[in-house]
Amino acid sequence: MTDQHGELDAALERVIEAARHHLAAVRAAQGRIDDDDVWQAYVALNNASYAYDEQLMDGFGEVTPWDVEAIDPDEADRRFGGGEGVEPTDPHPRVISVRQRRDYRVPSVSALIQVAEAARRAGTPEEDETAPVEGVGEAVLELLQSGDGSLGALEVPELEPLDGVVMVSEVGTPVDLESFDDDDPVGPFQPALDDRLVGRLDEHSFLDDDEHDHAH
Repeated sequence: MTDQHGELDAALERVIEAARHHLAAVRAAQGRIDDDDVWQAYVALNNASYAYDEQLMDGFGEVTPWDVEAIDPDEADRRFGGGEGVEPTDPHPRVISVRQRRDYRVPSVSALIQVAEAARRAGTPEEDETAPVEGVGEAVLELLQSGDGSLGALEVPELEPLDGVVMVSEVGTPVDLESFDDDDPVGPFQPALDDRLVGRLDEHSFLDDDEHDHAH
């Protein structure tokens, strides 16, 4: 006669042991992404939990709070690229570089500085004194920093967008910011000899007739 209680006890012990191994692997990885030991321990814990849940259902019609499905370790390694000795299969192990330029006209320097100072005050604790924004360049940087860092943060009436360009290239190595001085306006954007330009997207501003005549 099958010792149903004994089998359940053994299945539960396997869950507990798998949980201990998983915790040990997580601690040893110290935050490393895609650590193989953590992945293997996760699969083992998942499958031990699934087996215990199935046995509990078969024996007593009860379930655990764990909503898991069995994982085939070999299939998961093939699908997600995990496991020891698995070589990358991507035929294009390249880095993509996106370079963007957008020009703006400043109709009123004082108006731009005022909106930048308002953004700076909003991001400064009330008990701290807010330094004034000095100049157009600092105003634009303040808007970028107080926003999300993208050009969308510059969509304010105090800046009129002009033409821009986006260039997408395949590059051999990513940019090394430490190799350029902070005041170097060219180095970080200078293409390398082995860079391959994939395409260029021109962005044209839309001016009404009066603005267009004034621009020329």
